Amino acid sequence: MENQKLEMIINKMFAEIKNLIPIYMQNPEDKSIANGNVAVCIIDEGGVVFGRMFGTNKPRLRQSYKVAWTKASQVWLTGVKTGEYEKMVFNGLIEENGNGIEAPDLIGWQGGQPLTLPDGSRLSVGFSGFRGLIDLEIMVKALDRVIHNN
Repeated sequence: MENQKLEMIINKMFAEIKNLIPIYMQNPEDKSIANGNVAVCIIDEGGVVFGRMFGTNKPRLRQSYKVAWTKASQVWLTGVKTGEYEKMVFNGLIEENGNGIEAPDLIGWQGGQPLTLPDGSRLSVGFSGFRGLIDLEIMVKALDRVIHNN
């Protein structure tokens, strides 16, 4: 996908995420994790990194982005959702360092996943700040809204 079009899609995803955050903040379980200080990291197939932080607590945002980047970069290396990849390693289905990640560096938490764009190109995304299942859901919803609102 050409860079300009990809950047437009990603910026629209960031806008959709910004709209979704207040909805998910209504759940006390999600609000208590980072109090709305969340971050997203997106890596395209060529290794270009896009990121955005939402909130006002800079130290917490730094931590959220660190986790989001770790999730996205693991997906970029492996092509597999975080959480699922660790199960594969620990069950002996994949060699521990088979994709350049040693066991102590595996993220383990849900929230990193590959997403496929309509043209077939893939993004490796990581989100941090809510429960792992919600982190995954927000990214899928944001992309779905962008695709279906164009």
